[in-house]
Amino acid sequence: MANNMKLTHLLGLSLLIISCNNKKKVDYINVENSNALSQTIHPGKKLLETHCYLCHNPSAPENEGRIAPPMVAIKYHYINDKTTKEQFIKEMVSFTTNPTIETAKMYGAVKQFGLMPKQQFPEGVIEQIADYMFEYQIEEPDWFQNHIKGQGFGNRNNNGKTTLKTNQTKTVEAIGLEYALSTKAVLGKNLMGTIQKKGTLEALNFCNIQAIPLTDSMAMKHNAIIKRVSDKNRNPKNKANTEELKYIELYKKQVAANQEIKPTIIENGTNIQFYYPITTNTMCLQCHGNSEHIAPEIRSKTLKLYPKDLAIGYSENEVRGIWSIQFEKK
Repeated sequence: MANNMKLTHLLGLSLLIISCNNKKKVDYINVENSNALSQTIHPGKKLLETHCYLCHNPSAPENEGRIAPPMVAIKYHYINDKTTKEQFIKEMVSFTTNPTIETAKMYGAVKQFGLMPKQQFPEGVIEQIADYMFEYQIEEPDWFQNHIKGQGFGNRNNNGKTTLKTNQTKTVEAIGLEYALSTKAVLGKNLMGTIQKKGTLEALNFCNIQAIPLTDSMAMKHNAIIKRVSDKNRNPKNKANTEELKYIELYKKQVAANQEIKPTIIENGTNIQFYYPITTNTMCLQCHGNSEHIAPEIRSKTLKLYPKDLAIGYSENEVRGIWSIQFEKK
């Protein structure tokens, strides 16, 4: 089960991983008054969506296409009326950096999905995600209340301040990230469903046939041009052009120098060009690493689908490509 879990995580994350590498302290405003006119959203919210929702997506069905419990279930199992924020953050950091069966609190989830694979997160990311989870109400699947009642837990109280929606105009950076992350979520949800129903090798067929059409469908939804491109592409249609190669090299230098990574925004009148890096982590190496990281059957299948595949030879935390998105300023 644990090995299958690693492959499950691998295919989803190697396809779409985006890493923030945000190491600077971010100030935010806690909003408790529902009449407040504006707010700065807690930075952990975006980090939660970026790093966790591919596997822990709250919109995934309860019993099909899900590869990990929703984040609200993790909050429920780790926080009670005696838990301090400091304790919760410490436990989140401890488990995510070194997951073990002995330290797991969600025995049912481990039995159902396998143990979470060990992976590397940028410095401070888990702390900010845990802080946000403790302080705020987070997204809860429609089926969650009935699920925990069925386990004899009664009503679920998703403690914390409500993260209010504002009527402020979104920045072009926020719009670009929304387009990238929502496309990532759709690709991930469909990929995981294929893995659950048909297995990992069939998921390679899914990527070959459906990844670009699904990306194009999200582009139509957002009225934008959305691409995932690379200097070492797997699919020839994902090959970066000359301009995109410049930003891939820029992000490579920033990541190698351990600098804070931010989207690149180029404005030409009302036209916006948005770039953001796609980086690797430990799990990605099983599809995109060196030969010792990639299972023979996965590599063999990949070469049948992509005879000129270039997307291998990566190490942890390297830029594998970028999101290249064009849209009109609203």
